[in-house]
Amino acid sequence: MQSLNVDFQQNFFRLFGLSECYLLDNAQLDLQYHALQTRVHPDKFAHLPESERRLSMQWATRVNEAYQTLRRPISRARYLLSLHGVDTQEETNTAMPVDFLMAQMEWREAVEAAQQSGDIGQLEKLESRLQQEVQYLQESLAVKIDHEHSYAAAAEGVRKLKFMEKLAEEIASAYDEIDS
Repeated sequence: MQSLNVDFQQNFFRLFGLSECYLLDNAQLDLQYHALQTRVHPDKFAHLPESERRLSMQWATRVNEAYQTLRRPISRARYLLSLHGVDTQEETNTAMPVDFLMAQMEWREAVEAAQQSGDIGQLEKLESRLQQEVQYLQESLAVKIDHEHSYAAAAEGVRKLKFMEKLAEEIASAYDEIDS
């Protein structure tokens, strides 16, 4: 196991040999993930003593956790902000700009109306608009985190993305409801 240079304290970006930034090269992340998994997979250590096998399992778990965190933009943003001592306060701080909250209400009303009328075309339009909004929020997060280093301001962007994530779930549920 010593050849693995096990350091459970290193952050997820260092684990994969990546720069600590919001915008990531997903192909590079995938490449690094597969390379690490090849090195630490527990099957490679099945012939070793229990303590070595357990350490291999912990290491593989850590690699998986890091990969899952970094591959999703919202969890990557949360993680980056936590590295800079910023709590996104998603559970406790629901204060949002009034225009954003009004837009959320309009989105939800539109999803409900499309679901009730069985209008798949309208749901598709809403989903497309939502994807554009999410893209815009992610680009804004990249600027705030990677260029401005405005981590506290980025926390609001993460909270907005969480709202949008819930809205995407509502759209998916509306599709399911119409299909059933």
